[in-house]
Amino acid sequence: MSKKSVKKVVLAYSGGLDTSIILKWLQTTYGCEVVTFTADLGQGEELGPARDKALLLGIKPENIFIEDLREEFVRDYVFPMFRANAVYEGVYLLGTSIARPLIAKKQIEIAEKVGADAVSHGATGKGNDQVRFELGYYALNPNITIIAPWREWDLRSREQLIAFAEQHQIPIAKDKRGEAPFSVDANLLHASSEGKVLEDPAVEVPDYVYSRTIGPEAAPDKVTTITVDFVKGDATAINGEKLSPASLLAKLNALGKENGIGRLDLVENRFVGMKSRGMYETPGGTILLTAHRAIESITLDRGAAHLKDELMPKYAELIYNGFWFSPEREMLQALIDKSQEAVTGRVTLKLYKGNVIVIGRESPYSLYDQDLVTFEEGAVAYDHRDAAGFIKLNALRLRTLGMRKKKHGM
Repeated sequence: MSKKSVKKVVLAYSGGLDTSIILKWLQTTYGCEVVTFTADLGQGEELGPARDKALLLGIKPENIFIEDLREEFVRDYVFPMFRANAVYEGVYLLGTSIARPLIAKKQIEIAEKVGADAVSHGATGKGNDQVRFELGYYALNPNITIIAPWREWDLRSREQLIAFAEQHQIPIAKDKRGEAPFSVDANLLHASSEGKVLEDPAVEVPDYVYSRTIGPEAAPDKVTTITVDFVKGDATAINGEKLSPASLLAKLNALGKENGIGRLDLVENRFVGMKSRGMYETPGGTILLTAHRAIESITLDRGAAHLKDELMPKYAELIYNGFWFSPEREMLQALIDKSQEAVTGRVTLKLYKGNVIVIGRESPYSLYDQDLVTFEEGAVAYDHRDAAGFIKLNALRLRTLGMRKKKHGM
């Protein structure tokens, strides 16, 4: 599809400088009608200014879409991911990755609603987000046209972007003049910061970068004890108070922030092939992961638990790389959800200076049998003498190998 043939495009629009420049660039380069979509994923910013700026840039009121997606985001994306205990490369809780498929889904829905023939995003040509957005678009509409300005335009520096903005009378916040010290992406699950002052992995992250947490050393010198209730793998209540998915995560975020929980300084392997250094703050998610693993520890059978742990890195990688809508992710999700049928109960945690400490777990479906594990003799279905045969059978192949080594001096 040529530039002239694009009639209407749906832009993922934050209201910030970069996407405002993209909006105007789409109008001037493609000569097309632009529809803006702004998602409230709990980033903590007022979205009214995004509407005002879109209007200022000539967008018709009926072409401005702003949606509160916080509940859908946590219920249908974050919670399913946490049922899998998903972490990328052992530590990253995938806060940015998991938000992209929902944004892509809504863009495609709006495109179908308004009759748009294209969608556009503000992701750069070096990052993962371009892949995540576009894989989502193609999965949901195989024939959609995708416009990725950062891969097309010749605006290669902050100075050029500023000049373009001034030329087209795009408002520029004073702190946006010149080079930004770092970039931030935020939603209800996390805040991530990358670039500029964070690019040298040998240099400590400056204090001013943090926005969602206080430092562990600045946290109170007292323990905060909480309970988290689960039903079929999803958290439903804190301290006995039932909460909606988004409200529950927001409450955990506040508790995590107060106790210095959830900071991560990470050098990760991007899907596009390079390494990048980022700083992630996931206070509520860090608590939630620990609590979920604790309730699983008494409700999941050993085989099911170990299989989940074996599959988790693959599941996490699929989300990180943008394959949320792939059949393999959906297949894994079905397995994971099946494993959660009895993952119901309560976990008690201590929060203290950056630490999340499990101190209790209980469930009506618990597989933990105190009579079986006690050191005291009791009327239980376990005979210590059975262990001898169990060990000999498992040792058979090792004994066979040992005899061969001895016979041949190996």
